[in-house]
Amino acid sequence: MALKLAFIFFSMILVNNYVLVKFLGICPFLGVSGKLNSAVGMSAAVIFVMVLASAVTWPVYTYFLVPNGLEYLNNIGFILIIAVLVQLVEIVLRKFIPPLYKSLGIYLPLITTNCAVLAVTILNIETPSLVDPTAPYYTFPEALLCAAGAGVGFGVAMVLFSGVRRTLDKAQSQVGKSFAGLPLTLVAASITSLSFMGFGGLLENLFGISA
Repeated sequence: MALKLAFIFFSMILVNNYVLVKFLGICPFLGVSGKLNSAVGMSAAVIFVMVLASAVTWPVYTYFLVPNGLEYLNNIGFILIIAVLVQLVEIVLRKFIPPLYKSLGIYLPLITTNCAVLAVTILNIETPSLVDPTAPYYTFPEALLCAAGAGVGFGVAMVLFSGVRRTLDKAQSQVGKSFAGLPLTLVAASITSLSFMGFGGLLENLFGISA
């Protein structure tokens, strides 16, 4: 059981990284990764929201929506829950960490519509459980680990690309005007994502489970 839970966690960081493999949550990835402090702060906020959203949406879906035949309302319900949690994070940062709140700017409220956060909550109720063969989708511990892994994977992508962008800033003057700025950033992001393609076989060999 522990091996399967570990596989879920690390696969979400490396093999199924939401930013670099599934290309979700690109807006904050490109918008906030310019500075390391902002990248780390946004990553911490996303991890918190992902885990807490999964901790709330899974019981709501399992014990309220499913028994009442309201599964079709999962997207609407999940979005509302995520919006409330993001507002909570925004209030806490504004009161206790004003510099980080200002540096994140508009990208903090955008976590509400961050497709990566919503995707985690949906993935939790659509992926067959690895721990319990009788469960139609992830169990509660699996859902929490999946969310934590996805959040950490988001943070890894943000921090890695923050370092890449510092190097890019120094190279802007060495490329043509038509290639400087966003085009160069997008090319660098695509090359960074290619580096994660080799982790699939590694995890399969370590855990003996297909990703």
